[in-house]
Amino acid sequence: MTNLPKRTIPISRPDIGDKEKAAVVEVMESGMLVQGPRVAAFEKDFASVVGTKHAIATSSGTTALHTSLMAHGITAGDEVITTAFTFVASVNTIVYTGATPIFADIHEDTFCIDCDHLESLITPRTKAIMPIHLYGLSCDMTRIVEIAERHGLVIVEDCAQSIGASHRGKVTGSFGTGCFSLYATKNVMSGEGGMITTDDDGIADRCRLLRGHGMRKRYYHEILGYNFRMMDLVAAIGHVQLGRLDEFTSKRRHNAAYLAKNITRVVNPTDGGDPLSHVWHQYTVRITDPVVPGEETPRDRAVRTLNEAGIGCGVFYPVPATKQEHLVAMGYDHAHIPVTDHVTEQVFSIPVHPKLSQDDLEYIVEVVNSL
Repeated sequence: MTNLPKRTIPISRPDIGDKEKAAVVEVMESGMLVQGPRVAAFEKDFASVVGTKHAIATSSGTTALHTSLMAHGITAGDEVITTAFTFVASVNTIVYTGATPIFADIHEDTFCIDCDHLESLITPRTKAIMPIHLYGLSCDMTRIVEIAERHGLVIVEDCAQSIGASHRGKVTGSFGTGCFSLYATKNVMSGEGGMITTDDDGIADRCRLLRGHGMRKRYYHEILGYNFRMMDLVAAIGHVQLGRLDEFTSKRRHNAAYLAKNITRVVNPTDGGDPLSHVWHQYTVRITDPVVPGEETPRDRAVRTLNEAGIGCGVFYPVPATKQEHLVAMGYDHAHIPVTDHVTEQVFSIPVHPKLSQDDLEYIVEVVNSL
């Protein structure tokens, strides 16, 4: 299959340096472990990177989405339009509020929401749109903002995979209320954690109350809140990582460009027409060989072959939300989303992270082209 020696290349690898380690030690020695000065500094610099007035740290990307929806008053009887081609947390947070997720289809080339289908799904019950900037590529936010303004809808952006990505020069997370994940595999990570970004003073205040048991003054509770706070230990890692965002993004773009130029066996992902907007959280390809009934699918065979060659790869995502068992039981399985159903059988992601060497890239290309 390949003349290169087999090696082990993980699908992702956090880049943790001496500065991240020193920052954690500094917090531990300070004795201020939970939502202290390091969280505040992280929030300030995160808002600056996104270009918003406010950034509110939370315990995870999931709680960022949940908090944002609640802050906008999304509740039972409301509908939120999103896509089913996503990690299930996006949809779960809508369900947490009591609202109903409504599923628009996606574009086959970008994996992002189909705005024509989105608009056709709007009803008097629709209160929000949750665009998902998948794999590091922004959705068509120009069109989404226009639709939202015309219909009086809220935009809650799922930016879990898109920190630093942009649409027409404007960064994701600054079009509506942005929700970021800082999970260990993300482009900027803190192990676990989330961040909400907004220009709306009222939404920012509501999010801060919701994440901290409804307290503005200690032990005085204004609303029913939650414990969605971020620890200073977590913020210390994320804050240092945020300062390395340009470094990480540059390396990911370099790696993605090499893969796109040299991989010929499968369908490469698009950069959306602007190579400086995609941040390549994942490099997701499609294998379009026909499925033969009773045999291993071409995608599953490709994943197995790469894993046997020591190349970590992932299927993000093999099952759309409309086919997840708990959501089927709730009756959310009736959406007409043929593109979503189609690509879930074709996609798999290969390493693109900043820790890849040139030898790693050459090996990945050779193995993928031998499929």
